[in-house]
Amino acid sequence: MARPANGPVARMEAAFCELRRQRRNATLLGGAILLACLLMAGWVSEFHPATLWAGLPRIGEYFSRIAPSLEWGKLFAGTDTEGSLAFWMYRLDDWGLLLFETAQMAALATLMGAAAGLLLAFPAARNLGLPGWMSEVARRLLEATRTVPEIVFALIFVWAFGVGALAGILAIALHTAGALGKLFADAMENIEMRPWEGVRASGGSWFQACRYAVLPAAAPDLLSYAMLRFEINLRSASVIGFVGAGGIGEELYKVISFNYYEEISAIILLVILAVVCIDLASEALRRRVIEAVS
Repeated sequence: MARPANGPVARMEAAFCELRRQRRNATLLGGAILLACLLMAGWVSEFHPATLWAGLPRIGEYFSRIAPSLEWGKLFAGTDTEGSLAFWMYRLDDWGLLLFETAQMAALATLMGAAAGLLLAFPAARNLGLPGWMSEVARRLLEATRTVPEIVFALIFVWAFGVGALAGILAIALHTAGALGKLFADAMENIEMRPWEGVRASGGSWFQACRYAVLPAAAPDLLSYAMLRFEINLRSASVIGFVGAGGIGEELYKVISFNYYEEISAIILLVILAVVCIDLASEALRRRVIEAVS
């Protein structure tokens, strides 16, 4: 025969069941609200499943067109043989120079943006003892610079400085400063504060505490964010070339406009390989920095 539950145990079990029921109801309510928001967003943005389903085959058709028509028997033939690697990459020297220019644009813009973002990250971090108004001003400034897309900045700078790489570098650098400044500030807010307090308690100035306590602790994350942004900026430098801001983007825009399908795939492959190289270099640098500061 089952033993009857006593009063306290029964009350605890009832309270547990009631709490579980409340949490289940809250989860269901939250899920319903999220679903309603998604449906409303799809309706407002005209995201219709029928349109998506009808367009999917066309995406496959486009990718099949840009796929190179390589043939194994002709793979290593010369540039005059269709179906060879040399025929597919017949302008590799020109594209390589344009990609190198794009990478230099991205590198310089990342360096400029990271430097500006780092300077703004210190007042934006709320845990470093500066007045609250300085943090708010710095964060609003970072928001303003990263909200505007790079291509809009590029159009403005092309109008101001003319067609060329300078406009692209300035546009990417300005957007990078806002994006990295926010990430840098968040990384600084997540560090262990005991080294900071130790430097300050021993008589160190605010700048010395930032130099010897904040930067070493946040350095791996700062480097990781900067290298990730370098990858993003390489893609951005390719895109803003569409508006005359230099780099391989101008060439990519041209081949897309004239439907040179195999050239599109060749340029995209080169950009992907460049991003892979940056990612490998980023991982190696991050490990070295972690070993140096640990």
